[in-house]
Amino acid sequence: MSFVNSLEFVVGFIGTGATRAISAPLNPAYTTPEVEFYLKDTNPVLLLLPQISDLPPGSGAAAALQAAINCGVRTGELVIEGNGRVSVKVIHTGRSTKSAKRHEEKISPKPSDIALVLHTSGTTGRPKSVPLSHHNLLTTCGNVVRTYDLAPTDRGYLVMPLFHVHGLLAGLLTPLSKGASVVVPPKFSAAHFWKDFVAWGCNWYTAVPTIHMILLNTPVPNPLPKIKFIRSCSASLPPVIFERLESTFHAPVLEAYAMTEAAHQISSNVPATRLAGTVGLGIGTEISIRDDRGREVPQGAEGEVCVRGENVTQGYWANDAANAEAFWEGRWFRTGDQGLILPTPPHSLRLTGRIKELINRGGEKISPLEIDAALLALKSVSVKEAVAFGVEDPKYGEIVWAGVVLADESVYRSKAKREAAEKELKRELEGKIAKFKIPERIIITPSIPKTATGKIQRRHIKVELVKLAREQGEHVKGDWPKAKL
Repeated sequence: MSFVNSLEFVVGFIGTGATRAISAPLNPAYTTPEVEFYLKDTNPVLLLLPQISDLPPGSGAAAALQAAINCGVRTGELVIEGNGRVSVKVIHTGRSTKSAKRHEEKISPKPSDIALVLHTSGTTGRPKSVPLSHHNLLTTCGNVVRTYDLAPTDRGYLVMPLFHVHGLLAGLLTPLSKGASVVVPPKFSAAHFWKDFVAWGCNWYTAVPTIHMILLNTPVPNPLPKIKFIRSCSASLPPVIFERLESTFHAPVLEAYAMTEAAHQISSNVPATRLAGTVGLGIGTEISIRDDRGREVPQGAEGEVCVRGENVTQGYWANDAANAEAFWEGRWFRTGDQGLILPTPPHSLRLTGRIKELINRGGEKISPLEIDAALLALKSVSVKEAVAFGVEDPKYGEIVWAGVVLADESVYRSKAKREAAEKELKRELEGKIAKFKIPERIIITPSIPKTATGKIQRRHIKVELVKLAREQGEHVKGDWPKAKL
C-alpha cells in the first residue's frame, strides 16, 4: 500500500490485518525504480493506492502504479465514500499467478500471523525485510501504553509518517489500542501544527529531533496548551534540545529508543526519572550490554546493546545470513548500537553511537553523537544542525570531520565567513571535548541529508559534504575520497 497519512491508510492497514493478510506500507514519495525494488522484494498479491484520478500525474501514487505495471503486480484503488462505505477497484490486473485467498467464513487473525513487513532504514547498509506478527505489534502497544500511562481521554497529534514503525506503532496503533484518539494530518506542517493541536484538543505528540527543532523555531501559541508529554524517538536527542523543549513547552520530554526489528519501542524515559542524554529503561523488554563475543559486560562498561522480548521479530525475511549474525544465544537481538547502562540509579541506557559509525582515530573510538552534541551546545556561533563523521587518513586511519547548518544563513554564501565560522567553532570546542575529538574540518552547509523519517545518513554524508567542499573551491587533503566513495 502507498498512501500519505490518511483515513484510507488507516482503513487499508487495519482491514488487511483483519483478513489475515500482510501489509507492507511504502513511502508515498518513492520514485518508480524505488517502488520496483520493494515490490520485487516482497512480491505482493495486491498494491493498494488512493484514487489515481484525484492525484496529479507526478504524484507518488502515480509512480507506484507505474512500478506495479512494470512488475506485473495487481493494483487497486481504495476509496472511502461519503456514506463511509469502503471499496477497492482493481485498476491493473497484473500478471502474477498468485491470488488472494477468499474466505467464506470470518477467521480472526492468530497472534503468530505476520501482520506487517517493514524494511530497515538502510542508514548503514542495504535495507532488510522485517516481518512482525500481530503479537509483536500488540506487545509494543501494551508497552507504550504502560510507559506513558495513556488513557482513553488522551489525544495525540500524529506528525510521523505511517509507513514507518514510529508513526504506525507509537503514533497510531498504541492510542487506538487503548481507546484513545489521534489527529492525522496528511503530513507534518509547522505552520499548521499548533493551530491543529489546540483546535482538536491534543495533549501529546511523538516525533524525531528534526521536527522538535523546527517547532522550537515556530511561534508558540498564547496561551500554551496543556501538554501531557512530548516523546522523542528514532534519532538521538541532543541534551541542549531536550532542555529547550522543556523550558519552551513546559512539558516533560521523554526520549525513547526503538528499532523496526523490535516493533518499535525498546526503552524509554518516564516523567519521574527522565534524564537528558539517555533513553531510559526497558519497559516490557530486557536489555543487555554485550562484548563482541556475546558476553555481558558490567554496568557502566560500553558494548553492543542487545534486547529480547515478545515484541522482537523472529528474524529477517528470507535472509539466513543476516539472521545468523543478528542474534546471540538466548534470542538476544543485536541492535548494532553501542551503549552502556549507567551504574547509578535509575540505571538508564545511554547510547553512544552506531557501531559501524564510530570513528576510529588511531585506536581511539570516538562517538559522533558526542561531537554532534558539543557543536549544538556552543553559544558564540548558533548551530541549528550538526553531524560528525569519520574520513580516511593515512596516519590515524580515520579523523573527525563535521558538517553544520548555522542559524545565520549568510555565512554559507561567503567563503570568508565560512572560514571564520569554522575557526570560531573549533576554538569554542576547546576545553569542551578532548583535543583529538575536535573536527579537523567543519564544513558549513545549507542542509544535512536525512531519510524520509528524519534520520541522519552518516554513510552518505561524508561523500556529499566533501563534494560540497570541492565545489566551493576549498582544499581537500590528499585524494580522499576518490577511491572509497
